[in-house]
Amino acid sequence: MDIALRPVTSDNWEAVVRLKPKRQQLNWVTPNWYSLLEIVFENSPMASMGIYAGEKLVGYTMYGYDDESKRHWLVRFMIDRKQQKRGYGRAALNLIVQTLWAQPECTAIYLGVEPENVPARELYASLGFVDTGEVEWGELIYRLDRVAQVVT
Repeated sequence: MDIALRPVTSDNWEAVVRLKPKRQQLNWVTPNWYSLLEIVFENSPMASMGIYAGEKLVGYTMYGYDDESKRHWLVRFMIDRKQQKRGYGRAALNLIVQTLWAQPECTAIYLGVEPENVPARELYASLGFVDTGEVEWGELIYRLDRVAQVVT
C-alpha cells in the first residue's frame, strides 16, 4: 500500500481541516483544526502530518518527543470517515511507528485512547501496544516497546 506522511503546509492545511471522523467517533478524536492551532500557538515540537494514499489525503497525525514527559507520543491519529475500512489506518500506524523508531533515542511510543473507543484499542493492541494502566486527560495510555513491536 502506497502510504506516505507529508507535512501540513500552507498548501494542504485546509484539506486537513476538512477531514472528519465518523459521527460516532466525534467524541474520540480531537478536531484537526485544534491540532493545527496547538502546533502554531504552543510552538509544539510535534510533527504535524497529512496521511496520504498515493496523492489522496486520507488522514492526519501528530507525533514526536515531549520534553515534559520525556516520552515519544503519537498525539493525534485519524482517518477520514470516507476512507476508513480500507487498510489506511493500519498502514499509516506502521509507518508512524517506523518513523519514530528511526530516532535513535526512541525506545517506546505512547498514545492516549478514549476508553470507549474499542475499535482503536483493538487496532493498537494488534500492533503490540499495551495498556499501561495510566490514565491522562481521561484517556487510557498505551505503550509500544521497541522490542515488542509486531508489524503486520
